[in-house]
Amino acid sequence: MEKRETIRAKSGGWAERARRLKVELFALYLSARHPQTPWYAKLVVAGFVAYAVTPVDLVPDVIPILGLVDDLIFVPLAIALAVRFVPSPVLAECRARARERIAPRQRWSWVLVAAVWATLAAAGIAFYI
Repeated sequence: MEKRETIRAKSGGWAERARRLKVELFALYLSARHPQTPWYAKLVVAGFVAYAVTPVDLVPDVIPILGLVDDLIFVPLAIALAVRFVPSPVLAECRARARERIAPRQRWSWVLVAAVWATLAAAGIAFYI
């Protein structure tokens, strides 16, 4: 039990991992648009984004377990490959820009979600009364 808590403390939990992934993906997006990024790195980023967004998969998602496992394996590998192809100074600059642009939005996004939810709940209550 103690080992699990140590691992969780090191990794920062699911919320921290999701935040880091969000920053990393946004940094890759920014690096793909950066003029000093080589064309092959841009191609890798565009390829993995296209694969992640389109419904075309190596293994169709209708196959119960394998359909999701290929996404869980391929997308992180593609992200790691793209990170290796982008020059370090460009990636560091893009990561800093991504942190700056994402951090202020996180607070307001929760406020916006709560406001929309409260408005919809009030409208639903008013409709049924």
